[in-house]
Amino acid sequence: MRKYDPKPLDTKEISLPDDLFELTEKMAENVHDIWAAGRISEGWTYGDERDDKLKKTPCLVPYSDLPESEKEYDRRTAINTLKLLLALGYKIEKAKEE
Repeated sequence: MRKYDPKPLDTKEISLPDDLFELTEKMAENVHDIWAAGRISEGWTYGDERDDKLKKTPCLVPYSDLPESEKEYDRRTAINTLKLLLALGYKIEKAKEE
């Protein structure tokens, strides 16, 4: 088996504007919902403790009910995705409301 050496794009120098930090929570909730939908489609159900054999996990709950440690994982995913987009030269702006 070949050794895998991940090399994510360095985004340490990228700062997110304040308005994008508001977006991260919405993205984090969506990340969780996508994960949960995938687990449910694979036959996973809620369980007080994680059990891979029985396909049970305590994280099959709405995002608002997750412990902060789990929310933080989803937030980091959202923040790093936004930083990657900015590092690649994309602009992220909310459409003007009419």
